[in-house]
Formats: sequence, structure tokens, C-alpha cells
Amino acid sequence: MNFQHTEDRRMLADTLNRFISEQYGFATRDQIARSQHGFSAELWARFAELGIIGALFDEASGGFGGAGFDISVVFESLGRGLVVEPFLDTLIVGRAIARSGGAAHKATLGELIDGSRIVAFAHAEPDSHYELARVTTRAQRGVNDSGWTLTGAKAVVQHGEHASLFLVCARTSGDDDAEAGISLFAVPRDAAGVGVRGYRKIDGGRAAEVTFDSVALGEDALLGAAHAGFATLEYAVSGGVLALCAEALGAMDVAKDYTLDYLRTRKQFGVPIGSFQALQHRMADLLLDIEQARSAVINAAAALDGERIARERAVSAAKYSIGRIGTRVAEECIQLHGGIGMTWELPLAHYAKRLVMIDHQLGDEDHHLERFVALGALGAR
Repeated sequence: MNFQHTEDRRMLADTLNRFISEQYGFATRDQIARSQHGFSAELWARFAELGIIGALFDEASGGFGGAGFDISVVFESLGRGLVVEPFLDTLIVGRAIARSGGAAHKATLGELIDGSRIVAFAHAEPDSHYELARVTTRAQRGVNDSGWTLTGAKAVVQHGEHASLFLVCARTSGDDDAEAGISLFAVPRDAAGVGVRGYRKIDGGRAAEVTFDSVALGEDALLGAAHAGFATLEYAVSGGVLALCAEALGAMDVAKDYTLDYLRTRKQFGVPIGSFQALQHRMADLLLDIEQARSAVINAAAALDGERIARERAVSAAKYSIGRIGTRVAEECIQLHGGIGMTWELPLAHYAKRLVMIDHQLGDEDHHLERFVALGALGAR
């Protein structure tokens, strides 16, 4: 396998890295992350103008990328800048619409790519514990089998306060844990019965708790066939898991660079502490771990467009590796910095927080290790 990126992807990464370094410095990012909005609408539009959102989708959807390596290139750069704009939910919702959306939904893809519409992925529930098939929010047929009525609650909906459209996973039949019986709905934010309570996240940006109180939806709100949304859900989320892994990889690289620089400049007993053999060994182990994480991301990117079992095992393997290694990188880099590593003013502390929180998005390392094993057993049948 050729692990070298194409010229187009290298140019995309160079453009994005340059834009982030020049326009999205840490002070700017910190101000945006702590704002009431949780992201910058102006910078979101600038990202769209640069074609960064379009790189996440294929030509049939109106983009110019969409492959696993396109997603990983973009999100690795975003991770280096701790970018808080709604790229992840745009990717997940866009992949679901591209796969299963009807004519009524296709126009939404164009609005996602040009940055004119903010969307949010509303799947997690208070007791779902990362399980994709664990859905208790219910959608029932309306009067005379016309339309749907949606009732339930969703937790930790990224950028939920400012999204104009939610992609909601709801159960239309079957048991609460069954893959069969899940349907996907595009729900407008301003629909009667939709409630949103926003809050600030510990790693920057904002999220929301979203409730649906007998929300009336038309037939065109349904994506794909009723009761058969799990395959689309899994497909869309696999892209999101890869994106998170690539984002973590970018954050690890920056945390590593900060730590190496600190070891070279911080002096003790008149010499740089990086000259101490014990610290050199710890740093060498960390560099090996990061390269292992990079290999896992490459493998997941290569498998993203492949057969289902291979794809899902690859992204779960990557998420497991990222969860384990990302937490270790965060801990080691802070310890090697000493007490200063915990201060709010030091960017490293924010990278460490983000690495720890990525482990808890779309399934932590324990969940994905268990899932990797279960998928292996399923594929061996």
C-alpha cells in the first residue's frame, strides 16, 4: 500500500495548516471556544470558501473528496488547531443524507458544503452508553398513517443550540436494543415541540440537551426506508469515528512538539532537562505510541470505503488505539511539563483535555475493543 498522500491532499493539508496557523491561533481559538456561540460563524464561512467542507464529500454529493484519506487529512489539521467549528456533525449528517436522503434532502448537502446551514447529529441518549442500536426515542405513525410523531430526548448534541436541522435516530419498531426498527429523521430546529438546553463543554465549544415533545413530522422528514436506518447510521458514524481519530493524531503531534520544546529549554542543575536519560526514555516511548496511533488511523482511512465488517473493525481498532494512546500522551506531556502543564494559560492543557474527551466521543476504548472482538466473531461465521 502506498502511504503517501496525493498531491491534491498535500495541497489541501498545506492550505488548511497555513490558514489555521495564521487565522486561528490559540488566543483566537480560546476566545471562540469560550464564547456564547461556541464557534465562529465568520470562520466557518471562511473554511467553506477554502473548500475544506467540500473535501469531506464526494463529487456525487457536490464535494471533491469524501474518501477516508480526505477525511483524515482534514481532521488531522483541525486537531492541530483544536478547531471547534461543527465539522464532525457536518460530516456525519452529510454522509447519512448522501447515502439515504431523498430528493427533499439533497439540497441540504449543498447548504452543508457552502457553510450556509449548521446541522447536528442527535443520537446519544442518557442511558445508551455508546451503543448505536440503543435507541429509546420513539417515532410513531401519525393519524391515517400520514407523517410521524416524534417523542424522546437526546444528550450531548454538539452545537445543538445553533443548528437549524437535527439528524435524529428514533425507534419506529422493535426492542430498544435491536438494530432493526431504527429510522432516521431530519428534524427542523424550529418545529413545534423541539426543546434545546445548551451548555459549555469542558474541552471548548458548546453542546445541548435536546427534547422532542410529540413533534409532528411529514413524510419527507424520513431518510431512507422506515425501520431500516441502522446501516446508514453505522456508515455515517464510521466516518465520524475516523475523523475523531485523525483529529486526535493532530493534537498528539502538537502536544509532542510542545513537550520536546520544553525539554530542550527548561533547565535544571544548569542543563536542559531533556538531557536526562530517564526523560529521554519516556519521550521515546511516547513517540513510538504516536506512530502506532498514526498507523491505526491510516488503516482505518484505507478501509473506510470497503466491506462493512472490515470497515467497522478498522475504525474500532483505530478508536481503541487512539483512546488508549491519546490519554497516555495527555498524561505524559503534562507530567513532563510539571505543574505548569495544568495551567489554563498554557495551550498544552487544552490539547490534553481534548485528547481525553475524544476518547468519550462515539465510544470509548473499552467499547471499541469489545466491538472489535464481536465483529471479528461475526465475520468468522
